[in-house]
Amino acid sequence: MFKIITQTDDFIVISKSAGVNFHDEGELGSGLFSQVKGYLLEQFNLTELYPVHRLDKITSGLLIFAKNSKSASVFGELFKAHKVEKYYLAISDKKPTKKQGLIKGDMAKSRRGMFKLMRTMNNPAITQFLSYSLGNKQRLYLLKPHSGKTHQLRVALSSVSTPIVGDTLYYSHSNNKPDSTADRGYLHAYALRFEFSKKNYAFVLPPSEGEYYLTSAVKEILIDLKEPWLLNWPAL
Repeated sequence: MFKIITQTDDFIVISKSAGVNFHDEGELGSGLFSQVKGYLLEQFNLTELYPVHRLDKITSGLLIFAKNSKSASVFGELFKAHKVEKYYLAISDKKPTKKQGLIKGDMAKSRRGMFKLMRTMNNPAITQFLSYSLGNKQRLYLLKPHSGKTHQLRVALSSVSTPIVGDTLYYSHSNNKPDSTADRGYLHAYALRFEFSKKNYAFVLPPSEGEYYLTSAVKEILIDLKEPWLLNWPAL
């Protein structure tokens, strides 16, 4: 379900598995946070633990938990000011309307729990993206969100005709049928970078689960994506 990546006096970084809901879903204590909190409080002799951001059920990768309320407050301000750089990896097997660029627009609730991207710009979701061919009609997407809307990246890729493989909500809607061959939803929280208490932190975690992520083609591309913040990103 999760594994510890690192810890400091103020926070803990873990890796979340795909297919795990953040909050309890049905059975009490079944969610990621319940499992993480119980384990980490005991493991590190803590009295409190605070989630400072979340990941969708289909998404694997990096998550931060604050060890105390002061640290949680600092992270809250960092996320609110968009001073935590986040980078994600996704895979789609559909032809994109554009291979890199900026996806921007307001998001509104749609049907069946989905969201849709609008043409209005009152409080837009903003995502930069780059993509790389993997062969077999697949492309790897590196995404850099500049806002934190619900389902933002899933909606962004769906809006350019490239729903994420294994996304049972948006892939099914875009193609009128589910992708029953995928072993997971192919969205992964790949990297985080931020300054905390006057110290710079950067974490990069390649995906470790999902047959499409573990191909030689993906591994070769990731060699050049070890520091995603240094890439030539499309203009905002």
